[in-house]
This record gives sequence, structure tokens and C-alpha cells, in this order.
Amino acid sequence: MCGIAGFLHFDKEQPADFPAIKRMTDAMAYRGPDGEGHYLNGNIALGHRRLSIIDLSTGDQPMFSADQNIALVFNGEIYNYIELREELKISGHQFRTSSDAEVIIEAYLEWGTECLKRFNGMWAFALWDNHNKQLFIARDRIGEKPLHYAIANNTIIFGSEIKCIFAYGFNKVPDNELLEIYLTLGYIPAPYTFFKDIRKLKAGHYLLVREKAVKETAYWELPEIDESNMITDRKKVFRDFEDLLNDSVRIRMRSDVPYGAFLSGGLDSSSIVALMSEISSYPVETFTIGFHEKSYDERHLAIQVAERFNTSHHEHIIEPEIFDSSLSNTVYHYDEPFGDPSAIPTGHVSKFAVSKVKMVLTGDGGDEVLSGYTYYQGEKFSEIYRKLPGIARIGLPALVKQASRLLRGDQRYRLNRIQDVFSASNQSFEDRYLSKTSRVEIPLIKLLLTGGNVYPVEEFISDRLKECAYQDPFYKLMFLDLKLSLPDDMLAKVDRMSMAYSLETRTPFLDHRIIEYMAHVHKDLKMISFERKSVLRRSIGTKLPDALLQAPKKGFSVPLREWFKGDSFTDYLNKLEFSTPYLNRSIVQDITEMNRAGKRDYGDFIWMLLVCNKVYND
Repeated sequence: MCGIAGFLHFDKEQPADFPAIKRMTDAMAYRGPDGEGHYLNGNIALGHRRLSIIDLSTGDQPMFSADQNIALVFNGEIYNYIELREELKISGHQFRTSSDAEVIIEAYLEWGTECLKRFNGMWAFALWDNHNKQLFIARDRIGEKPLHYAIANNTIIFGSEIKCIFAYGFNKVPDNELLEIYLTLGYIPAPYTFFKDIRKLKAGHYLLVREKAVKETAYWELPEIDESNMITDRKKVFRDFEDLLNDSVRIRMRSDVPYGAFLSGGLDSSSIVALMSEISSYPVETFTIGFHEKSYDERHLAIQVAERFNTSHHEHIIEPEIFDSSLSNTVYHYDEPFGDPSAIPTGHVSKFAVSKVKMVLTGDGGDEVLSGYTYYQGEKFSEIYRKLPGIARIGLPALVKQASRLLRGDQRYRLNRIQDVFSASNQSFEDRYLSKTSRVEIPLIKLLLTGGNVYPVEEFISDRLKECAYQDPFYKLMFLDLKLSLPDDMLAKVDRMSMAYSLETRTPFLDHRIIEYMAHVHKDLKMISFERKSVLRRSIGTKLPDALLQAPKKGFSVPLREWFKGDSFTDYLNKLEFSTPYLNRSIVQDITEMNRAGKRDYGDFIWMLLVCNKVYND
């Protein structure tokens, strides 16, 4: 786990300069506090910041082939590097280190760009082939590791974070056309960034740069499925899934430094801790974040798991006073608007954990791989609801809306959500998806924007769905989760907030073998009746405390709606209402007032606005 950067001038006579590459690596020193390295050769420069996890003594980068023809900078881990190294030895390759980075070099020499299909892991790397004068830049299948790039002034510039590209000297020009997409999704999806002419390399893609040509290629996609012949054998699926997850956890526990696990008290992280405890010869270090607000706190469930599996457990409480530093850290480490408020506890649990360990396993990806979000229940409900008589489909939402007006607080919030589900069930799949994804009503977002050209979010989703071959809305939802929100929201959140504190995170649910297998499992087995994550519950879940299995899903959420009602946040909201660029101030004020009054839960959306405002004004 590290940070990488570099640039290549298309003009072979233009030499790469050391000060530029040094600025780029210095900008993200926190991603690799254990060392740095640079490679300059004519018109190419590569830079690296190292966080040492495997091969502590001989794994420094850039790493070179024996003949010095290949130079590599690499961020991530290849978990099956031991098996690949043995396979490559049989083919005649020799190794000077025990590093997974050297395995990448030898795999490239053996298989070329096809080597990517052999790796099980997470990565973003840049490999310079001096013999062929070719730059090979690749990102892992799922998008656990980030890679940004820009092409300007006859040069391609790239780095783990956008700030590397700014450090090179690239101009910082916001792309206001993406505001509607950000305000709806809460993040900027690949291949876009919030800045003109800077792009994210999409997950499962690589770049080949040769001469003046830059070619992007997809090397991995979700598998084709026969929706009329999905896997329905319960016993086989439960057994196969448990075997795959066990092996995924096992190879992700390969480390030369102390490690542990994030334990939220939810089903996913608890299952990972259960499997780790069976493999580990000593108690697993577990880390939990909690809140004083009971409806957001799952520490009691995490403690039950810790006691069940005899972990060395640590917990930490988040107070509202950390808000200011959390807002500043979020904007600094994401470089662009990032509206997922769970970045707050992710950052704090990372800071908390790194005092004890250098690497953790997490439960991230479980909801995407196992179709576990509550909106999958909503999608199943919508299929049933649309078969009801028309009078019922009209009357039920109206009845719930009328009842919600008589209530306040949690009861009103719950009825509002039920009303949203009813209303969404009458919509097209695309509109349902947007209503489930957005923190506020889509028409309100349209009113919020004050003009100018924007990329309509409906058009963006329609464009992405053109890449989807699945027909059933349930599987379309799976496609969008795995190809859109997972890499650009969930994994971006974990990467930036963990690397901000030099902590490596590993995600066993995102082993590509599990993703490819579960894509073929029938939706009625993934969700038996309306039971979320049936495959996990009825396999590894049988090892967990009953109270956890019966608990409602909470997610890694923050009590922002309650915090923003308090007097201590008045200054934040006043500043937001009167200084946010490109947004209708009166609508912003309406949103904050409705949240204060308890009429709507707009806490997460207000956070999104505060982040966006700070990006513009810093």
C-alpha cells in the first residue's frame, strides 16, 4: 500500500526533471511514510511513497528487472504472489526479493498485459518498458486503488491522488457541469473528476502509452449471466461461498506487520472477524467506532462479536466537536467534492487503529457482492407493488404522506422513507435508482442549481446502463453497485481515509472469484423472501450472535441530522446559506430549515453541500 506518481513527455528530447516528480510524491507523503524513491530516464519520471507491509527489507521502489529494462512503481497488494512466483520459477524466472512487486515485473515479462488476469489483489501501478519505450498503467478489477491522470502540453501526468497532478503544475479548473451528478450521487464517478481535463482511470482498465498514442483498454468486466438459468442450489451456494470467502481471508492475512480488523457490529465485518479468528493463532485486534446517539451506535453488537471470538477489542466514541477537522480532512484528502458522510467515522477508526496495527481487514463490499442494501428489498417490493390494482398504488402513498404530517422525529422519518418506497415503485428503473440514491428529492436538486450547462444525472445513468447487459432490475442494480458506487464512493472513501493515516485496508468480499461466482446466483437465493444477504447469514452467519443477525441494518452512518439541529452548527449553516457558489441560496436555506424543524432528514445532504462549498472556497 503506497502512493505512485509520474509523467511522460511525448517529446523524447524533453528531459524529465527531478523537482517536478519530487513535488508530486511529497504531496502524498502520508500514503507512504516508510520511504520514497524516484526513477528518471530521458523523458520519463516515476515516483513512489512506500508503506511497508510485505518484504520490509528488499521491497523498495521503484523496482527493476534484473537487466534494469523494466521499472515499476506499485500501490496495492498482489495476494496470490506466492503462488504466481512458484509458477514463474517453473518457467525459468529468477527472483531476488520476496516482494509482490517483483512478481508483477516477471509476470509482465512472461505474459505482457495479460498478466493482469493472473493477479488476485488490489493495485494501481505504472510500469516503464525501456526496451519498447512503452508505459503500462493499470488499475485493479474492482477499483480498490485509485489512479488519476491528465494529458496536457504534450505530456501525460498521473498519480494516486489528484493533488499529485496539481503539484506537477496542472491548472485547477472546476468542471461545474458535474454539479447535478455530485448533488445526486454524492461523488464524482469515473472517468470524471471535478476538475477539467483530469480523469480517473476506470476500474478494470489499463492505459498503454507509446510514442504519442494513449490507448485505454478494459481487461475485466462483470460476467455474462443467463438470467433464465441462474444458480439456485442452496447447499452448493452456501458451501462454495464459504470456501471462497475463507480462502480470500486467508490470503489477505499475508503480512509482515501487525494487523487487525474494523468491526462495526454489522454482519459483514463480524463475519470477516469470525473467519480471521479461526485462522489466526493469536487474538485478532478489532476496532469499533461509536456515537452517543443510540440509534446510530452498534458498539453493543461489536462487543458481543469480540467476546464470541476472543478478540483484543478497542472502541472509540466520536463527538460532534470533531466536525470541523473532519470536514477539512475530507476536502483535503479527496481533493474534489465527496459527499459520503461515512468518511467521518472511517477516518477516525483509521486514526484509532493505526496506533496498534499497520493493516486491517474490513467488511467493505459485502452489500454490493451479496445484494444486501435495503434498496434491494425495495426493488423486490416494487416488483410486487406494480402488480397491485391502480387505486391501491395511488392511495397508499397518499395515506402515508398524510399520516407523516402528524408526526415528528424518527416516526416521521420512517414514514417519509416508506412514502419514498411507494412513490419509487411507480417509476421507471432509472428513476427508482436515482430516488434511492439521492439524499433529497430529484426535483429539489434541479431547483437548487442556478443555471449553466450541466450533465443531467438521468442522462449519465442512462449512458452507464448502456454498458449493462442484464435485464432484470435486481441485476441491473447489482451492476450499478459494482461498477459505479462501489469503486467511486465506497472504495474511494476507504482508500483516502485509511491512507490519510498510513493504514492499509484489505477487503475479502471483493476477491474477484467471489464477485464472479455470486453474479450467477439467483436473486431469490441472494434474498430469500425479504431477508438481506441470505447466503452470508446462512453460512458464516451461523457462527455469529443471534442479536446481531436480528438487528436492523444501520450502515456506517453519522447522526448529522441531529448535529445540524444544534446551536453549535449555526455558523456552518449560515455560511452555507449565504456563500455557496452556483446554488440557489433560498433553496439551501429551505433545506437547512426543514432539517432543523425535523420535517425531513437532510443531514447527509447538508454535509454534501458543506463539502462542495469548501472545495470552491478553499
